[in-house]
Amino acid sequence: MSLAGRTALVTGGGRGIGKAIALALAELGADVAVTFRRDDDSAAETIAETEKLGRVARAYGGSVGDYDDCVRVVEGVLRDMGKVDILVNNAGVASRGETVSETDPAEPDRLWKTHAYGAWAMSKLVLPSMRQQPRGDIVMISSAATVHWGANSAPYNMAKAALEALAWTLAKEERRHGIRVNVVAPGLVDTEMGRRLVKGAMGVDDIRTMDARAPFGHVCTPEEVAGVVCFVVSAAASYVTGQRIGVDGGAF
Repeated sequence: MSLAGRTALVTGGGRGIGKAIALALAELGADVAVTFRRDDDSAAETIAETEKLGRVARAYGGSVGDYDDCVRVVEGVLRDMGKVDILVNNAGVASRGETVSETDPAEPDRLWKTHAYGAWAMSKLVLPSMRQQPRGDIVMISSAATVHWGANSAPYNMAKAALEALAWTLAKEERRHGIRVNVVAPGLVDTEMGRRLVKGAMGVDDIRTMDARAPFGHVCTPEEVAGVVCFVVSAAASYVTGQRIGVDGGAF
């Protein structure tokens, strides 16, 4: 699979799943832009590793939950890199693990803005450029949460459900423009957020202790999620749109 000549924008691309996706796309020949909200050091590391692969790479600070930030980021990418023909809406945050009755009223808004509103804003802003390209791809990084609907996670569950609704709508609207829109939905992944999740929800200090009871003998890695993203934006998936691909080892 080659992505030579294509430019990807990965939100939340400084670490975790986003970083793995950025590097995997670069390995296949894409130039890559990433967004970050606070951790500029991690974003700089992603850029440095991407440039070692011989690709053009840029990082842009801003919150996907702020429309003005989204405008500034997309304008910067188009100015610096000329186009966006792959958008990966990956930026995300976790719920705080409270029941509905105990949830802070500000939390649903914060999660919805990060997961769903941010993906809507970024998609809206890149579409004019993307429609001019021979092919466009938008990938939403969702979650197995939209299958098992765990308790104590209503803000996260609602936000990811809205993200998937956006994907199905966009897939129908943009097919005539040659743009594919798909959802990649991991289960538990060995990232900083995943480690915080199992520690807070299950009291597990080392996520690797869960390998023995995980599918295929290990907790999912960011690179395994990235591999699926690379497939859906490649020529091998030219006839794939409006699909949800679970990356959970069949657990759900």
